[in-house]
Amino acid sequence: MPDLKTQRTYALVGHGGSGKTTVAEMVLFNAGVVNRLGKVEDGNTVLDYEPEEIKRRGSIQPGFASYKWKKNDHFLIDTPGDSNFAGDLSYSLTAADGVVMVIDAVDGVKPLTRKIWAQVQGYGLPAMIVINKMDRDRAEFDVAFNGISDALGARPVLLYYPIGSKENFKGVVDMMSGKALLFGEDNAVSEGEIPGEIADEVELLRETMVENIAESDEDLMEKYFEDGELSTEDITKGLQAGVAAGELVPVVVSSALNNQGGQMILDTIQSLLPNPLAHTPWEGEDGERTSSPDEPLACFVFKTQADPFAGQLTVVRVLSGTLNPDSHLLNANNGEKERVGQLLTMNGKDQVQVKSGMGPGSIVTLAKLKNTATGDTLVEKDEFKLIKPELAPQLITFALAPAEKGEEDKVYAAVAKLLDEDITLTLARDEESGDILLSGMGQNHIEISVEKAKRRYKTQIVLKTPKVPYRETFKTGAKEVQGRHKKQSGGRGQFGDCWINVSPRPSGAGYEFEDKIVGGSIPRQFIPAVDKGVQEVAARGVLAGYPVIDFQVTLYDGSYHNVDSSEMAFKVAGSLALKKACEKAKMALLEPIMLVTVAVPDSFMGDVIGDLSSRRGKVLGSDSQAGLTEVKAHVPMAEMLKYAPDLNSMTGGQGTFFMEFASYEECPPQETEKVIAANKKVDDE
Repeated sequence: MPDLKTQRTYALVGHGGSGKTTVAEMVLFNAGVVNRLGKVEDGNTVLDYEPEEIKRRGSIQPGFASYKWKKNDHFLIDTPGDSNFAGDLSYSLTAADGVVMVIDAVDGVKPLTRKIWAQVQGYGLPAMIVINKMDRDRAEFDVAFNGISDALGARPVLLYYPIGSKENFKGVVDMMSGKALLFGEDNAVSEGEIPGEIADEVELLRETMVENIAESDEDLMEKYFEDGELSTEDITKGLQAGVAAGELVPVVVSSALNNQGGQMILDTIQSLLPNPLAHTPWEGEDGERTSSPDEPLACFVFKTQADPFAGQLTVVRVLSGTLNPDSHLLNANNGEKERVGQLLTMNGKDQVQVKSGMGPGSIVTLAKLKNTATGDTLVEKDEFKLIKPELAPQLITFALAPAEKGEEDKVYAAVAKLLDEDITLTLARDEESGDILLSGMGQNHIEISVEKAKRRYKTQIVLKTPKVPYRETFKTGAKEVQGRHKKQSGGRGQFGDCWINVSPRPSGAGYEFEDKIVGGSIPRQFIPAVDKGVQEVAARGVLAGYPVIDFQVTLYDGSYHNVDSSEMAFKVAGSLALKKACEKAKMALLEPIMLVTVAVPDSFMGDVIGDLSSRRGKVLGSDSQAGLTEVKAHVPMAEMLKYAPDLNSMTGGQGTFFMEFASYEECPPQETEKVIAANKKVDDE
C-alpha cells in the first residue's frame, strides 16, 4: 500500500466559469497523465466527457482522476460550479480531505463562491485557493485577492505573487524564497530578477504573509515579536499548522489555459493539504470511526455513474481499513451482500485497474454492484454506517409528458434510471393532475437531465410547466342543504336522502365530518357512504377543479327506503349535497405562497426587489453583508415557476435563490378568473 502520509485526496471547487476543469486538465498534464492540454471550448478535456457537458462547455457531474506527483498518490474530485449541478457538493466534500478552490481573476469572489466556501467551512476542510485566468483581459489580481478576506472572511497567505497580468502575465514571485519564477517557451520555468516596479509591493506582502502565519500560533507570535523575523523553517511549520487548523488559506495564481502555474499548484497541494490519516473521525449513526488502515474496512458511496459498457459504476471513498480486489462486502444501509471484483481508478471516463489494496483516502470505482446506492456505507464485517450528508433543497419542478399519448410509463421509467446517478433529482406522480413531476436544482438541471434521458433511452419527452396546486375553500357556510338521489328504472331502484350543514374551518385545520343522526333516519351502515360522497366531490373541486379544504360537514337528517337504499345511493346523495352547498355558500380559490430567499450582489438589490413586487410578492426584509444582499419575500408559487432563468438574466448569473412552501392565501379575483378560465378551457378540449 502507498505511504498514506504523503497521499492527498481533494475536491476542486469554485463558481461556474472559474476554470476548475481547465485547472484539473493542467494538473493532469503536469503530472503526466495526459500528453496534451485539452480545452473546455474544444470539448476535449479529460473530465468533461458527457455529450451534454461538451455541448454546454461546463461540468454537470463530478469528475474523478488519480495521478502521482513526485511519486506521491493524489486523488482529485472535480465538482460542478453551476448551482444547477452542485446540489450534491456535500457528498464530494465528505469524500475529500482538503479543498482547492478556484477563483476567477476577472470576476473575483461571486455570491456562489461564498455559498460554496460556507459549505467547505461547514465540513471543516483545510483549503487552498487558486486565482485563475491571470492572462485574461479584465484580470484584476488585487480585487480577487482582497475578496478572499473581505467577502469570504478567510485569512489568505499569498505564496506566489503575479508578475504582470492580462497578456503580460509572465511569471510569479515565490514569496517563501523571494525568487522570481518566469514562464518561458513550452512553459518551462526559470529563475529571474524581481521587477523593480513590484519589489516594494512584494516586500510589503511578504511581511503581511509572515505576520498572518505568526498570528496563527502563540509561540511563533512570541518569537516574531522578540526577533523581528522568522526562519523559513518556522514559517513553513507555522503555515502547515495554520492550514491544518483551518486558520490560514494559501493562495496560488495561474493561467490554466496556458499551463502557467501548474507545478506551483501541485507542490502546494503536496506540502500543505492534509493526508487521510489526519481526517477527523467519521461520524456514524452508532459511533465514530478513525481514518486508519488498522480499523475495520468501511467505504462511503458518494457517487453513482452509468457507463455504456460496464453498466452501473459505484464510486467510493475508503474511510478506514483496506479495500482489496475480490472482496465480499456488506451494505450497512440495507443488509445486502455485495461482491467486489476489480478495483478501478478513474481518469475521466477511462478506467484503470488497481491490483493492490486501497487504504483510507482512496477514491475507488466498483463495477456492477447490485443493491448499493449513493449515500450507502459498505463494510466488511462490522456495522458502521456513516451519517449521510445533507442535500441542497430542490428549487423547481416541471411536468413531463410523452410526445405520443400512451407512453407515460416509458417516460417515467427512462427518467427514473437517472435517479441512481443524480440524487438531486426526484420523480413523482401528481395524484390530482396525473402529471409526471421531475424536481431539481434549476431549469438547466431539469432540461439537461431530460436531454440525457432522451439520448440514452431513446424516449421522446415533452417538458411542461406543472400545474400550480391551488386549493378551494368555503368563505361562508351553507345551512340545511339536501342531497337526494332517487332512481327507478324497473327492478330494484336507488334511494338515498341526506341533509347537511357546511361550515368553514381555520386555515390548515383540514376536513371534518360530524355525524349527528338520531332516531335512525339514516341507518348506521350508510353514514360512511355520505362522508365518502362528500370527499369525492371535495377532491375534484367545484370552482376550478382543485381540492376543497378546511371545512366541516355535519350530517343531521335524512331518509331511506327499506329496499332501494344502498351505500352507492347514499354516496351519490352526499356528493349532490356538497355540490349544492358550494353553490349556496361563498367559495374562494387559494394559492400556495412560497417563502423565497434571494442572494444577490448589492448592486442588483433594487432590481430584484422591484421584480419580486411585480410578481405580487411581499418583501419581508433584506440583510446586506460583505457586498451581498439577501432578500426574503412571500411570493405566489404561480409567479415563481420560471424565476430561475429570469434571475440569472437579471443578475448576469450572480444571483441565487431557494424557496419553500409558506402557506395558502386567497387568490385575488382577477387571478381567480384566469385560473377558472384556464381550467374550463382544459375541460372543453
